[in-house]
Amino acid sequence: MVQQPRNDQPLYSCVVPVDTVTGHADEEVIVFGTSIEDAKHQAEQLLIAQYECNSHQIEQLMQLAKIELLASWCSPDRGDE
Repeated sequence: MVQQPRNDQPLYSCVVPVDTVTGHADEEVIVFGTSIEDAKHQAEQLLIAQYECNSHQIEQLMQLAKIELLASWCSPDRGDE
């Protein structure tokens, strides 16, 4: 799944380790959202859709997740400004 950032909104990343689900060492998924809650929601939806996680697994994985506000240099070029 690819997400396109929006120029007029903040962008948060949510990195979730999924190695306990897949069995592959150090495997992670990264999703993005316009708020901390949106990033968490996007991650939860991905865990359900792609990994068929149940609510208990999601709760455990989200406790290990790292959510960060991406710096402006990571945002798309705003050449119109």
